[in-house]
Amino acid sequence: TPRTLFPYTTLFRSPKAKTRRKKQVLWAVVALAVLLIAGFGVWQKSPPNLGKGDNMKAAGVYARWDAGDIVVLVRHAERCDRSSNPCLGPADGITRLGSDTAAELGKAFMTMGMSNADVFSSPLTRTAQTSLYMFGKASAEQDWLVNCETSMLQDVVAHKTPHRNLVLVTHSGCISKFEHQLGFKHAATSEYSSALFVSVGTDGKPNVLGIVNVQDWPSVLNKKP
Repeated sequence: TPRTLFPYTTLFRSPKAKTRRKKQVLWAVVALAVLLIAGFGVWQKSPPNLGKGDNMKAAGVYARWDAGDIVVLVRHAERCDRSSNPCLGPADGITRLGSDTAAELGKAFMTMGMSNADVFSSPLTRTAQTSLYMFGKASAEQDWLVNCETSMLQDVVAHKTPHRNLVLVTHSGCISKFEHQLGFKHAATSEYSSALFVSVGTDGKPNVLGIVNVQDWPSVLNKKP
């Protein structure tokens, strides 16, 4: 009798083998789903949006602001060299639209209360102009708000005076460095004139509260206690 070239079982698998294979595939799918869910839990894409609903109050921003425990990182307004809008001047500064936005943002901070706050800005033209239009006067310029490659987090904490709020007018790259150092490694690039709120208590430990984009300030202020 000629020998069979392939074992019979390779051509027709038994029902038990098929069932066992299905179970293996099912458990593999379940394991992959668990890993994906766990990964999404660890992957902090961006800080919370404080401009939605009652997030500002829920995050305790108002109470912490009154206590002087807040640091705010503000991105400069719209820059001339990346816009077709008329430039305020000079060319490395902000647009006229940007200056109007900065002025409105400053009014929002004045409504929050600036009597217990310090303001620093990067020395570059676009940040200095943004701070000027926000508060109507020049702010103290700090090189570390543009040269922020390695120690942004440490510099922010070092310049925070206990029980006084700190407003920092800086750049999207520096804000990203700060977020990265606090675990938000995949955060979206901050928008023009956005404000990242961070609490820094007496222990010196920063805690990201969330972001307010410039278009959300009217609804935020309407809900202020």
